[in-house]
Amino acid sequence: MANYKAPIRDMQFVMYELMNADMFSEMPGYEEATRDVIDPVLEEAGKITEEVLFPLNRSGDEEGCVFKGGKVTTPTGFKDAYQMFCDGGWTGLACDPAYGGMGMPKVVDNMIAEMICSANLSFGMYPGLSHGAYHSLHTFADDKMKETYLPKLVEGRWSGTMCLTEPHCGTDLGLCRTKAEGQEDGSYAVTGTKIFISAGEHDLTENIIHLVLARTPDAPEGIKGISLFIVPKFIPDENGEPGEKNGVSCGAIEHKMGIKASSTCVMNFDGAKGWLVGELNKGMRGMFAMMNAARLAVGMQGLGLAEASYQGAVEYAKERLQGRSLSGVKHPDKSADPIIVHPDVRRMLMTQRAYIEGCRAFGGWVSEELDISRRHPDGKRRQEADEFVQLMTPIVKALFTDLGFESTNIGMQVFGGHGFIREHGMEQYVRDCRIAQIYEGTNGIQALDLIGRKMPSKAGRYLRRFFHPVQAYIEKYMMDEEMGEFVQPLAKAFGRLQQATGQLARVGLGKPEEAAAGATEFLRLFGFVALAYMWCRMVEIAKDKTDGEDADFYRAKMITARFFMQKLLPQTSSLFASIMAGGASMMALDEEMF
Repeated sequence: MANYKAPIRDMQFVMYELMNADMFSEMPGYEEATRDVIDPVLEEAGKITEEVLFPLNRSGDEEGCVFKGGKVTTPTGFKDAYQMFCDGGWTGLACDPAYGGMGMPKVVDNMIAEMICSANLSFGMYPGLSHGAYHSLHTFADDKMKETYLPKLVEGRWSGTMCLTEPHCGTDLGLCRTKAEGQEDGSYAVTGTKIFISAGEHDLTENIIHLVLARTPDAPEGIKGISLFIVPKFIPDENGEPGEKNGVSCGAIEHKMGIKASSTCVMNFDGAKGWLVGELNKGMRGMFAMMNAARLAVGMQGLGLAEASYQGAVEYAKERLQGRSLSGVKHPDKSADPIIVHPDVRRMLMTQRAYIEGCRAFGGWVSEELDISRRHPDGKRRQEADEFVQLMTPIVKALFTDLGFESTNIGMQVFGGHGFIREHGMEQYVRDCRIAQIYEGTNGIQALDLIGRKMPSKAGRYLRRFFHPVQAYIEKYMMDEEMGEFVQPLAKAFGRLQQATGQLARVGLGKPEEAAAGATEFLRLFGFVALAYMWCRMVEIAKDKTDGEDADFYRAKMITARFFMQKLLPQTSSLFASIMAGGASMMALDEEMF
């Protein structure tokens, strides 16, 4: 079984050379976020993910969660690991110090989230869901509610969930039937069933806080009548400790393809006591705050699993002896050459590497802008950053998980038949990664969000947050002697993106189905242009450092960038052709002919 090593050097490259993480300490609330603080945090996160979480990954998958008598038991070792995780302050890493958090920037939090997802995605689901609940409450709850729940969530003693999906109601949340009836004491009696609830029931914390979408009896129909309620498993007593058991229970856990050590629950609310979060009938604002954070987090899941798969594939490719190099024997002292000498194996490994490092850079850019949107002292700059993050959120979620699944499949392929069996752990990465393309809004929904909401928003202003800096970069470096071989392919792909954007904008006005037919290809085209832009920026840094200290690191950047431009970016041509072909053939077949 392969080992996992946190890619801290590349993370530092993204934060301090590609991005500008040194500036965070100059923003209000991030004064302590200096490099001499951040680097030890990354190193310590590397240790706990490598030494504590990764060893539990395979055993957790094989043992899974156990449901008995309404209670869920997590796999052996998870409870101790979770307590160690809490004791180290990891549950509060990016949380407000006013509630006991460390107040680290989101860019740091996302780097550590990637490590956790690489090492043990199932484990990461528990604190990950809690952080989403924390973010929603921190943004929309009143002060009393914050004081009651946030310190416990930050400490990790209590965990959180988000309860959206019902048996008949997934993407279309306007169909929600869970009801909330007002009580004389100001609380609500919440009744209904929610399904696919990650971390809905488990044995890691003393209380579980459910954020539940429900409808009051006099609420408007559809999405405008949805409210958000906080429904704890145990009702806090006068001292803020878990008190009487609430009317909420786990009816079953799902038996899943992957993430088997994460409890995915059917949750029943039977007149459970809940309290309104935010305004009545405005629940989707609070839930979207949680979902948008979760969508970025799910993108990190795809990236993290791709990294773990890549590391396993590289280790195996260097050890597995099969055949001889076509250009001549490379290891005459051995019975055969290691498979890493073969071009097709190189193709697979380079594809993984180019996707992973490109996505890590892209994710770093989005994370940095997210921090700026929250902390920058200039209101105009905050707004620009927020618009950029809104635009990029569906792209990060869908692109990273699509490429993550592709990469985990590639990693398994490198192993050949050995990848298909459990012993090496590669097939688990494939199974675990598959859900990331589905939950928090399927990737098809992300594509529709991109073309239907983000692209036309404010007369295209969101698009300008990406288009303008990329256009300026191309104009600056297009004819540069050293940068030209990288920037010119970017320019061609960017031109295709501009044309496709115009085409979808035009047809979308009168024929929304025609635009929707190209949505998935458009999101991938957009994402590949973003990756190409990030690779150009990485080359700009690396090209002057290939002869100095850490020369191999920078030379590898140059070579990987060249591979991306020559072997992967050409996909944008076929994506563009598919978008421009329209959706006539897609929609022509009569329903009964399927």
